[in-house]
Amino acid sequence: MAKQRITAQAGHFYAVGVGPGDPELVTLQAARLIESADVIVAPQSKNSQTSLALAAVEDFLHDQEIIVLRYPMTRENNKTRQRWGELATQVAELCQQGKAVVQVTLGDPLIYATSSYLLAALGALLPPEKLHLTPGISAFQMVASRFGQPLTLQEDRLQIMAATDLGAVEQALSGCETLVLFKAATALPELLELLKRHDLLARASLVCAGGQGEGERVVADLSRWEPQELGYMTTMIIHLGQRGWQEL
Repeated sequence: MAKQRITAQAGHFYAVGVGPGDPELVTLQAARLIESADVIVAPQSKNSQTSLALAAVEDFLHDQEIIVLRYPMTRENNKTRQRWGELATQVAELCQQGKAVVQVTLGDPLIYATSSYLLAALGALLPPEKLHLTPGISAFQMVASRFGQPLTLQEDRLQIMAATDLGAVEQALSGCETLVLFKAATALPELLELLKRHDLLARASLVCAGGQGEGERVVADLSRWEPQELGYMTTMIIHLGQRGWQEL
C-alpha cells in the first residue's frame, strides 16, 4: 500500500528544513509542504538583503503569501525572547485563521536553526498536534560530500559545534574522531593558528556557501590555505583519526 503524500493542513505550522541552500537538495516532503502551504515564512538576518532559505525554494512557490521575518542575532536573552514571542504571535494568528503555515529554514530545523526558537515560542500558543517538523540536509553533510571522506566508521565519535569558542574547540580536538565546526569564518585566523599548533591543518577542510552558485568557496586542505573572503555560512570539518579496535 502506497504511503499517502504529506500536504500542509489548515491551521497547522510546519518547520521545514530546505537544505544548505542548493535547490537540488530540497527533499520531496519539503517541496510538497511548501507547494501546498497558504503562507510561507522565511527568516532573514537583519544584515542580509535576501532570504537564502526563500531563494532555495523559488521553484516551489506560486501564489502563497510570503512573509519575510527579520530575526534577532543577539545574545541579549530577554530581548531575543521578546522578539521571538512577537513572531510566534504573528504565526499563531495565521494558523488560528485557518492558514497552513510553513517556515522554511536552511539546513535542518533542529541544528542551529531559527525555527527552534520559533517552535519554542509557539508551544505556548498552539496545541502540539498542530506543530510539525520536516528534517533537512544539514550543511556539514553537504560539505562532507564535497570531499568524499566518511564522517564516522565503526564507533568513531562525531562532534558538531560552533567555532565561536576557541577554548571549547581546542578541548573538542581530543574528544572525537571527526569535528564539525559551524560559523568557522567568525574567527578564522585564530582557528587556523590553533590547528597549526596541533598539526591538523592538512586534516581540515571547509566550504563556504555550499551549493549557492558562484559564491561557493571550497578548500580541501587548509595547510594550503590562501587568504580569501569567506561568508558567515562557512563549515569546517577536521578529521582527527579513527578509533583503534583495541580502544573499544
